[in-house]
Amino acid sequence: MHSRVSLKRRRIYRRRRIVVAVAAVLVMALLVFCVYSLGRAVQSMALAIGRDSPVVSRSSVPDPKQTSGVRDCGADDVSLELAAAAPSVTVGGSLNFTATISHKGLSSCLIDGSDDSRVLTIMSGSDTIWRSNVCSVDTRMLLMSQGDKDVQTIAWNADRTGGTCVSDSDLPKVNRGTYTARLSMRDNPAIASTRVPFIVN
Repeated sequence: MHSRVSLKRRRIYRRRRIVVAVAAVLVMALLVFCVYSLGRAVQSMALAIGRDSPVVSRSSVPDPKQTSGVRDCGADDVSLELAAAAPSVTVGGSLNFTATISHKGLSSCLIDGSDDSRVLTIMSGSDTIWRSNVCSVDTRMLLMSQGDKDVQTIAWNADRTGGTCVSDSDLPKVNRGTYTARLSMRDNPAIASTRVPFIVN
């Protein structure tokens, strides 16, 4: 009788262990399924957010503007002076002009001293004959302080500029007559020299 009870109990214990093992496997399978489903949901949300968000590449982001902390020069900071090397020039000849930027203010400032910004203009009455900024050049930034001067020579070959940049040899020569020259800042017309008259003969 004792051995039969023991055998019966062993069978009961075995069934219980099988049930517990099956239940544990089912719980583990449920946990794995939940974790997998959660991961898929998170991945789907991330993809959806990525599709809705604008794509910003490195090349599409503008570089930050480099600033020196020094302000640009104004009419109260600098003055322009212009002088001709001679009072006249022959047809087909060349006349040099001396262009001077003088700092007259109290604080330092920046100014572009290139021929593209500090422009020499030759005129005949109200007719513009020649400008030094028809052909673009690199900027030439100057840090001007009190008392500073920048002196440059600009040559004019007694010709007439057009709307495009071409070599002097392709430009038509001007006729005899009286002309005037003036120096001015392209972006600030208030900064300009007096007009210098000369003759082409």
